[in-house]
Amino acid sequence: MKKIFLFALLLIALLQQSCKESIKDTAPAPTAPAVILGIGSTAPDFSLPNLDGQKIKLSSFKGKIILLDFWASWCEPCREENPHLMEMYKKFNSKNFDIISVSLDYEKKAWADAITSDSLIWTNISDLKGFNSKVVSGYNIKAIPATYLLDKEGKIIAIDLRGQQLEDKLEEILK
Repeated sequence: MKKIFLFALLLIALLQQSCKESIKDTAPAPTAPAVILGIGSTAPDFSLPNLDGQKIKLSSFKGKIILLDFWASWCEPCREENPHLMEMYKKFNSKNFDIISVSLDYEKKAWADAITSDSLIWTNISDLKGFNSKVVSGYNIKAIPATYLLDKEGKIIAIDLRGQQLEDKLEEILK
């Protein structure tokens, strides 16, 4: 009886060790913590194509105040904000302000039709991967509309400003 008990204990120990090794082999590798983008952070650089397929790089806009606008043709709040963005663009573009709209669309036609319909005359870019775009994860976008206001060096100076708050901030920095 003693031998059977010892054999059972040995068998249990071996099975436990085997399970531990199996779990260790299949467990996901630890991931790097998400980058927290806040006021004062440098905006991650990226490059995405415009409607014509030309790659546009964020860093090529250094020297300007940039509103990085994440939106999509199917997003009603985004589309409702576009007329106000047009007002801001017309009012401040001559003062070194520009807008880069990053579309989270999946279909080029829907994206292009929205640009035309809303008369968006500033830079519009997209890889047509929606929320699967690397830019989305790089900026930790969970919902749209989402905006980042960047200074001339590419540092974030405001996040998710819209409407009057955006206009007030632009008035303040572009006096």
